[in-house]
Amino acid sequence: VQLQASGGGLVQAGGSLRLSCAASGRTFSSYDMGWFRQAPGNEREFVAYISRNGGTYYAETVKGRFTISRDNAKNMVYLRMNSLKPEDTAVYYCAHREGVVVTEIYSYDYWGQGTEVTVSS
Repeated sequence: VQLQASGGGLVQAGGSLRLSCAASGRTFSSYDMGWFRQAPGNEREFVAYISRNGGTYYAETVKGRFTISRDNAKNMVYLRMNSLKPEDTAVYYCAHREGVVVTEIYSYDYWGQGTEVTVSS
């Protein structure tokens, strides 16, 4: 599984961005996928998850503002981010889930390279 995240950039507080994650593999429709982020000096943290069946789960810090989605025909996962805050500034990573606990880093075995999001106040 190879993953490539894109779509990051600089945005003002209150603005929006859509991150994309392109995945390799003929069996993408069977992948469970997640987004994580890592701010400078902080540990990587869970943001959002989407199952192969389209079920979703979000971190409390982004619930109601972020939306994860997928397009199996294009082998893509997206993270729509609205009402962005300066504290959302981080490098965002998409990842393939293999383990049980969807919010834990150790449940993910393949990671994209990350895309940087900067939210100015």
